[in-house]
Order: sequence, then C-alpha cells, then structure tokens
Amino acid sequence: MASTSPAVAKRDFPWWLVAAIVIAIVAAVLIAASGLYSQVFSIVAKGIGITIFVTLVGYALASVLGLCVALMVLSDSVWLRQIGRFYVEIIRGVPILVLLFWIAFVGAPALVVSWNWVSYPLQAAGLIEPMQVRDFSLMWRAIIALTIAYSSFIAEIFRAGIQAVDIGQIEAAKALGLSRYRRFRHIIWPQAFRTILPPYGNDFIAMVKDSSLVSVLGVADITQMGKVYAAGSFRFFETYSIVAYVYLILTVGLSLALRALEKRMRRQTNE
Repeated sequence: MASTSPAVAKRDFPWWLVAAIVIAIVAAVLIAASGLYSQVFSIVAKGIGITIFVTLVGYALASVLGLCVALMVLSDSVWLRQIGRFYVEIIRGVPILVLLFWIAFVGAPALVVSWNWVSYPLQAAGLIEPMQVRDFSLMWRAIIALTIAYSSFIAEIFRAGIQAVDIGQIEAAKALGLSRYRRFRHIIWPQAFRTILPPYGNDFIAMVKDSSLVSVLGVADITQMGKVYAAGSFRFFETYSIVAYVYLILTVGLSLALRALEKRMRRQTNE
C-alpha cells in the first residue's frame, strides 16, 4: 500500500477539529465568566442524565429488537421474512415524532387496558391493584417509541452487514458441522461487525439528537430544561445557544470516539 505523501497528510490535517476545539474552549470560558450563561448552563445540565439514559436504554433495546428483526428477514421461513419486512417498511415510513405521540397517547393506554384485562383475576383476589394510565411514565413511553423507531433502521444495518459476509465461508462452516448459533457467533458476526460499525455508530449519534423529541412529552431532558427556562426568563438566545453547545459536545465527542474505534479495527484487520 502506498504511503501518504507529506503534502497530502498536511492537507488532510483535521483543521476543522482544531477550530471546533478552539470554539468549544472559548464558549466554555464565556460560560464560566458570565453569570447569566453559567445559570443557564446549570439549568440545562440537569437534563444531561435523562438524555444519556434515554439514549443508552433506547438504543440498547432497539439493537436487540433490530437484530431479531434482521434475523427474521434473513430467515428460511417465508412467513418470518414477510413479517420482518412488513415491520421494517411500516415503521420506517412513520415519522419518529408521530410514532412518539402514537405510542404515548394510543399505545400506552391500550397496553394498560390489556394488562388490566389479563391480570383481572389477580386484581379480583386483591393481590395487585389495577394499573392506571398515569402509572405508565412518559419517559418510558418515549423510550419505547424510540426503540421501535430505531429498531427498523438498525435491522436494515444488521441485514446488510450479515449479507456482506462471503457465502463461501458460511458454507465451509456448515461443512465443518458448526451449529447455526456457532456459525453466527464465530464466523458471521465478527466479519459483519466491521461492516456494521460505521452506520451503526452514526445511528447512535442520531439517537442522541433525536432523544430531544422526548421533550414534547415533558420529559426533563436537555431540550425540555432549556424550554422551561426560556419560557420563564425569555432568554431564548442564551438558552438555546447553551442547548446547542451541550448537544454538540456530546455528538462531536461520540463521533471522534467512533472514528478512533474504526481506525483501530482497520489496523487490527490489516495486521
């Protein structure tokens, strides 16, 4: 492989990253020096924990569900393939915000009614209390909606990655007598993961940003804390500048971490 020339290396130096770091440092200094910006930041920062929790839990559940759907699409059963494809195409065709409202105000009440119907014998015996719609927290309704929405995209990422594995290696594993699980665990998944990682990481960063949609349900994430403060203080410029700053720190940091992981995996593959 030809080495990169010094001129190309110099031209490819990440000046954008240097500029971003300088801007971030200047912004941090301004926030620390300004009483108003410090106050806004302290309010907005209270929502960081909720944003991270919603993102991590939602994406973990979406990954599990997406893998299951991807395996259904790749199944030998025509019925499982059709069900998996139906799920992917329908869910991807619904805007995330619309799905969020539907889950929160239609799906959750229906789930509560179904639970009360199934558990009626236990309720009649006095063992449990009937569940109320208000007992189903808005945060978990939002997590379920994000899980369902992103599982359809992740399913397509997993499907493409699995199908990118050379069929000859899978046939060789079958000839060696490896079970379906061991073929997937030792042959398919390690190779598919290298293909999956870039789009999978991009979807995770997108989930961080789309987690801001939970604010429409009043969940106290970064965006909601900013909305509440701005509505009471009328400091819209200062508030939403801080909100954008916090999201940029999270997303750019994650993007750099994912790039470093991809480079490390490429080096290991070349070795």
